[in-house]
Amino acid sequence: MPPRDPFPGRQLPRPSELTELLRFKRPTLNARRRRLDAALTIEDLRAIAKRRTPAAAFDYTDGAAEGELSLRRARQAFQDIELHPSILRDVSRVDTSTTVFGGPSAQPFGIAPTGFTRLMHTHGEHAGAAAAGAAGIPFTLSTLGTASIEDVTAANPHGRNWFQLYVMKQRDISFGLVERAARAGVDTLMFTVDTPVAGARLRDTRNGFSIPPQLSLRTVASAVPRPWWWYDFLTTPRLEFASLSSTGGTVGELLDSAMDPSVTDADLATIRGMWPGRLVVKGVQTVADARRLVDLGVDGIVLSNHGGRQLDRAPVPFHLLPDVVREVGAHTEVALDTGIMNGADVVASVALGARFTLVGRAYLYGLMAGGQEGVARAIEILSGQVARTMRLLQVASLEELGPQHVTQLQRLVPRPRP
Repeated sequence: MPPRDPFPGRQLPRPSELTELLRFKRPTLNARRRRLDAALTIEDLRAIAKRRTPAAAFDYTDGAAEGELSLRRARQAFQDIELHPSILRDVSRVDTSTTVFGGPSAQPFGIAPTGFTRLMHTHGEHAGAAAAGAAGIPFTLSTLGTASIEDVTAANPHGRNWFQLYVMKQRDISFGLVERAARAGVDTLMFTVDTPVAGARLRDTRNGFSIPPQLSLRTVASAVPRPWWWYDFLTTPRLEFASLSSTGGTVGELLDSAMDPSVTDADLATIRGMWPGRLVVKGVQTVADARRLVDLGVDGIVLSNHGGRQLDRAPVPFHLLPDVVREVGAHTEVALDTGIMNGADVVASVALGARFTLVGRAYLYGLMAGGQEGVARAIEILSGQVARTMRLLQVASLEELGPQHVTQLQRLVPRPRP
């Protein structure tokens, strides 16, 4: 026998009922807004960025050093976590704000320093700084940024502006940047220590990527489906760098010509003596170095392997985080970058003791996907994921997060040393 129909009195719907079901969404005519609204994750923004950006510029952002193991391991480390929610907590309102390096931030993440940013999109750091300021999070300008310190602070006049410093062979250039940053109102200096020489970024070499980009059969072929990128590049002012007075050559050649492998503690002491604000050291990769920097009096450290762009097979910052916090967390603020692609990565880092996190590629994917609006969309996606993860963990503030909320699952387990 056929099963009994639980609704024997079926009837055709009335026209008024169909009208309620057929409410069409008003189309978005702005193509940029339409594609950004369709992006629900940072990976979605990455896919848009790849379609819209020439291969050499996209690969400069997307790639890492040598076999890119450091980057893949860093991202895998965030995937290899288990989150442990509490229950029966009131999370009708959650507070994602924090204080870091002496000032406020609306979110537990900020924009990391990135070099040559106008190659990703012509608005470059101006877009990043303006979007960060609107969202109430810090923006960090790189020494190798394509906007001046003064232009960035003008784009973000009421927000927090940080500056990432390389101490270069020509010390006067570095010292001058420190003085300019102080005059411009930058509140935190991020002394980066993991770049004595350039890492081997093989995608750049294979693409023939140079600064400024050179026309070749390969770049012309890549430009044909992306004419808007070349139009913006060719009709806007030449690239200007925060530090380099001349350009020409591959990224590796430019870095090797500028960076100084002889930088020591003495240089850190010199910068400390010059700088009136917070001094943070970026590129820390061992517990011993974290402890030593605290003894040297820095105001904070950033656990980072430079997004996997320097030493391949370097330590994974997220794996290192609990040991460093246990050793020095009571004496200094610990921040983290490398591999963050989701707000849950940010929440997990805070739970394990990070005061703050920095996002680089995630911001640049948004920039390539849609300029300032794209950066704002990347921040919006991450912010939404942070708040949602907190609600699902049933914590109402960042201060309530703790190690009990996160387990780092083991994939790469060190063998005992002989």
